[in-house]
Amino acid sequence: MAPAHQLDEKRFESFIGTLLRVGVILSAAVVFGGGIHYLLQYGTEHQSWREFHGEPDALRHVSGIVRFATQLHSRGFIQLGLLILIATPVTRVAFSVVGFALERDWFYVCVTLMVLALLLFGLAYA
Repeated sequence: MAPAHQLDEKRFESFIGTLLRVGVILSAAVVFGGGIHYLLQYGTEHQSWREFHGEPDALRHVSGIVRFATQLHSRGFIQLGLLILIATPVTRVAFSVVGFALERDWFYVCVTLMVLALLLFGLAYA
């Protein structure tokens, strides 16, 4: 019989794997749904490719993306799906901090906190 520590570690690894799978599947579903909604709204319009029109400023910030998605705008859904995709590995790192803390592995808690801080800093100031 395996020690309890190994069983807990295996359960935690399984949880992390499930978290990553659910995050990617949820992200793909939201982007796919937003893409279908976008095609239903704008699929028949003639596009002018002479000049580039980027995303509106509101879709460049989390609050704007959430607002657009709650108002059922297709581009808001697509952007929300991309946010979920970006948040998935960040959430994995955050849960890793908890896992290492439960194991009382303080070196890896510190290293993982530094990685999490760098990720959040990069996302906030990119």
